[in-house]
Order: sequence, then C-alpha cells, then structure tokens
Amino acid sequence: MRVAIAGGGLAGLACAKYLADRGIIPYVIERNEVLGGLVAAWQDEEGDWVETGLHAFFGAYPNMLQLMSELGISDRLQWKQHTLIFNQPEKPGVLSRFDVPDIPAPFNVIVSILRNNDMLTWQQKIRFAVGLLPAVVRGQKYVESTDRFTLSEWLRLQGVDERVNTDIFIAASKALTFINPDEVSAMITLTALNRFLQERYGSKIAFLDGAPPHRLCQPIVDHFVQRGGTVETGVSLRKIVLNPDRSVKYFLVGKKGEPDRVLEADAYVSAMSVDILKLLCPPEWQDLPYFQRLEGLEGVPVINIQIWFDRKLTDVDQLLFSRSDLLSVYADMSITCKEYADPDKSMLELVVAPAQEWIGRSDEDIFNATMAELARLFPSQIPEPARVLKYHVVKTPRSVYKAIPGTQLRRPTQTSPIPNFFLSGSYTLQPYLGSMEGAVLSGKLTATAIEHAFLSHSPQDLGQATALKT
Repeated sequence: MRVAIAGGGLAGLACAKYLADRGIIPYVIERNEVLGGLVAAWQDEEGDWVETGLHAFFGAYPNMLQLMSELGISDRLQWKQHTLIFNQPEKPGVLSRFDVPDIPAPFNVIVSILRNNDMLTWQQKIRFAVGLLPAVVRGQKYVESTDRFTLSEWLRLQGVDERVNTDIFIAASKALTFINPDEVSAMITLTALNRFLQERYGSKIAFLDGAPPHRLCQPIVDHFVQRGGTVETGVSLRKIVLNPDRSVKYFLVGKKGEPDRVLEADAYVSAMSVDILKLLCPPEWQDLPYFQRLEGLEGVPVINIQIWFDRKLTDVDQLLFSRSDLLSVYADMSITCKEYADPDKSMLELVVAPAQEWIGRSDEDIFNATMAELARLFPSQIPEPARVLKYHVVKTPRSVYKAIPGTQLRRPTQTSPIPNFFLSGSYTLQPYLGSMEGAVLSGKLTATAIEHAFLSHSPQDLGQATALKT
C-alpha cells in the first residue's frame, strides 16, 4: 500500500515515519527545496544557517521526545537549566528568573513563583494562584470551555491583577501563539500552564544541537526511505483530482521547469498549512461541513530575525522572554546551540510578534526596530561598542493557526469524510495546539487513522480501496 503526502514539514515527515513503521510506503512531496516546513533552515553564502524560527523543545513534548528516541537522536537535544527568564524593560539589562526546583509537580512551579520577588508582589502572587485554581482543579474539560474567552477576558473574570497580565501573560501568549492576550483564546495558555503544572519537567527547555533540516528532519527521512519510502523536494501539489464519487483519484504535482505529472496512491494526505489546503480544496468538497469549518482557521504571521555581532552580548544559555512590544522570545544561539557555538561572538535569534503590522515592512525597517529594542535590553553593548556583522530576516506570512476564541471547534480531525483523504498538521485536532509537538502528534494520528481505515479491513475491502486510484 502506498500513501501520497503533500507537505514535508514535521507533520508530513512524522506521518511518513509512522506509516513506514506499519509497513505502508509513504511518498512525500515538498514544494520548497528544503524540508521542515516551519522548522526549515538553509545556509547563506558564508555557510551560516538561516532559520525559519526560533525552536525551543519542552519537557511536556512526549511525542517529540518519543520520536527522537525511536530514531536514536535524543542526545541531540541540549537541555538547559530548569528556569524561565524574563527581561525587565523598566530595568534595562536586568533579568528576572523563575528557577524551578527538582521536586514533584505542581509544587516545583509554585515554589519558583513564590521565590520570585522582582516581578510580582505577594498580593499579586496570591491573586495569580487563586485565579488559576479553577483551571488546575477542574481539569482539561474546564480549560476547553474557556475557548469562548480571550485570555485577557478570562483573567479579568478571575480577578487576576492587570500587572500579572502585562508581566507574565503577554510574554507567554506571544511565545506560545505569536499574538497578545487580548486576541488569544484563554484555552491555549491555560492548556500549556496545566501541562507545566502537572509534569515535573514539563516547563524544562531544550535546544536542538544544530539546524533542524539535518539534525531532526533528515533522520526521519532516512528512517522511512530505508523502509521503501520516497521524498521529493521542489515539487508542488497543483490539483487534487477526484473520482465521480468525490474520492481522490490522484494528485497532480509539478516541479518548476518540468511538465506536471500524476502521483497515484491508495491514500492521500494533506500535510500542508491550512491556508494552502483551503486554496487547493476541490469545489466538489466545499459544501461539506468538515471543509467549511476550515474557513474559520488561518495562519498567523511571524517574523524571525538573526543578527551576528562582533562580540559577546550575553552569557545566558537559555530562552529569554523579552517582554517588549516588538519582540516575543530570543536566545543567543552562539551559546544555546552546539553547531552555532562561538566563544567570541554572539548570534541573536529573535521572534517579532505580533507581526501583523510588520510583515509588509522592509527587512531594513524590521532590523532597525529590533536594534532599537536590543538597545533597551543590552544598554551597555548596543549600539556601542557591539558592531553588527550581518543579519537575516525571515518572514512567514502564514505560520501556525491563529488561536483566537472559537477556533477549537473548527479544528478538523485527521480523518476526513473523503474515504481516502486525510489531514495532518498542528492545526488539526490534537491536544498540543500549534507547536512542533502538535505537528508530530498529528502525523502519528494520521498514520494510525490510515492504518485503521485500510489495513484493519478485510482483504476484499482493501482491494476495493486500492482500486480508488485507478
């Protein structure tokens, strides 16, 4: 049995891996020349890696950790000290730490909050704890019910101090979803907090020891190619061609400069972004409620900027929450990532979020605004004496789905009403939201759905399913 997968991001690659493990042959196409989707990276003319985004791995990513263990690459994660670090814009150059002790959850996170005295007063800590109590005590079902509120609305209903919102939740919302608390669904942040509170190392952070395409994506590709799978880059899905019964007949695919061709399989998977899927959705499917719900989902714009300096700006080996209006999170990758290590120079990687008003601006405008923010974060080094060697700005106009209130009900399952067509992607229904973990889990769920739909049937049924492609 063969499955055609359109999209070579983490969701599509994970789907291919788990299909191959089941004896099903995957055929992956990716429209870009590099694999990875939202974790893609490439080398510039000087050999330095340019990344699509700043990627942090959490202890609360069981499916990602399991995938890397199965591939034998767990040692490629560089685990950092268990702490969350925030900048203090009102105190330039000062960092505020929430050091998490190695004791059982949720007491470890609670102790880290109680020990921090430079961001929240005791009264604010108490209101913070009381406000979060319903989410902790009443569990995930209650958390999912909060999808009708923005995070700001929910915090006000709980009586949580506005400063807690500005000090903690703006940074958390921008890091998790790239939008602010007055836009994001309360369910998103509360889901993440619940996992951090329930798992001893849930909030512990790791960085990959090198660029994702060759340190993470390539081992996945090697795994399923060794089992008979195929991957092609630079190949786009042009059209989903249907049979009279609205099942998929074949994918029409094409490579720049070459004639379009037919890609036939027994089952078909869209592991593309929800925005691309909506553009390619056949007219014959658009009256189905399953596909109509997708209209309520769209990707959020994100900008990643990397800046190389001629000297060290920091010695912090960790992800940092900027707490600025422009920036979400950043890290000195010359410290946090083994492959990018440099004892004498810094390479800062920073996420601009929310990015809606910046996505159409020039790279120079974005760079200048970022440097102005960095002058506040590193007042003793920027603009003097540190000198910029070069920079790269990478814009993603449609990234993970925009997690505003009401979107949870619009997220589709991996199994569609079309018997031989499936979806994979972090926007699909799974508990890990729009993240690398969500992408990997969605790929695994899609592979399981395909196995159940085809291989769990009788040989006669399987033969009929195979005949769909002819």
